[in-house]
Amino acid sequence: MTSVDMRNASGDTVGTATLADDIFGVTPNVPLMHQVVTAQLAGIRSGDQSTLTRAEVRGGGRKPWRQKGSGRARQGSTRAPHWRGGGVAMGPKPRSYAQRTPKKMVAAALRSALSDRAAEGKVVVVDGWDFPAPKTRDARVALAALGLTGRVLLVLDREQEDAAKSFRNLPKVHLILPSELNAYDVLCSDWVVFTRDNLPAGSGAGATTEAASE
Repeated sequence: MTSVDMRNASGDTVGTATLADDIFGVTPNVPLMHQVVTAQLAGIRSGDQSTLTRAEVRGGGRKPWRQKGSGRARQGSTRAPHWRGGGVAMGPKPRSYAQRTPKKMVAAALRSALSDRAAEGKVVVVDGWDFPAPKTRDARVALAALGLTGRVLLVLDREQEDAAKSFRNLPKVHLILPSELNAYDVLCSDWVVFTRDNLPAGSGAGATTEAASE
């Protein structure tokens, strides 16, 4: 188990948090993360590109000229692919780019990504966001007090509405629910911030936050 300082929104240390080894202490599997992230990005592609075939282009119903006697190559339609304004041969059509990825692979990739951030000391645990009212200024001050620069992935519960409204206008902060946590967002962020209530506990003993002793 790895212990990290648990701090409040002012940046003060108020206790310790234990990171579960089966979530934050595994050896990162780079090929697995690449495969899962590639599949995730492929799944969000719209796939709505489309071109017209020679059967779908308007016009071209009449034979351009007679079959023989003109001295030119025989043609049946002005909408053939080699004609200007004709259809496209083997062009793209609407399709789905989604790739089937087993749930165990997705979960393993997430553990690898979290372990990679934890190994770099980029996992932060906050006791809670006690904002009296939604204010972007308070959120910016809190990030500065915690020393968080660059892209920050902030894991928030649905009940933390004031915190979500405070952070959502900051351009380098990405909000995500614990159930939506994924390897792509973790790898795209410089910091991953959990609260004491939504920190993944894992299956190991003692994988919970511990309050500071007075």
